[in-house]
Amino acid sequence: MISERFVWRVRVYYEDTDAAGIVYHANYLRFMERARTEWLRTLGFEQDALLDDFNIVFVVNQTDVKYVRAARFNEELTVTTGLERLRGASLEFVQIIEDCDQRCVCTASNRVACVDASSFKPRRIPGQMLRVFQSAN
Repeated sequence: MISERFVWRVRVYYEDTDAAGIVYHANYLRFMERARTEWLRTLGFEQDALLDDFNIVFVVNQTDVKYVRAARFNEELTVTTGLERLRGASLEFVQIIEDCDQRCVCTASNRVACVDASSFKPRRIPGQMLRVFQSAN
């Protein structure tokens, strides 16, 4: 199952870089997190409402990142997000970050688990969310 790709743009700020003006490696994961949050938002789900209404949060429990080229201060990057696999209690995403010339900066496979906000134990994704995710294909 590969969903329609969601595209989100981010500008590299000074705070995202090291002393050489190159994006610090962990910040690519932050960009991907923001893109997944915006993807959820476009589908009508706000993370604070998920906590309030269902007592759930989504946490990354596996990531596999391949760094291809460095991004630099003030570049505009495109983060493309696709839902590759939907399970009862998790989502698997493929994410690609490209520079303004559409050159790959990095790619990642990220698995995000739905967990109970109180116990942090895995929990099934609420049915209404599953239906929206399935229809987003």
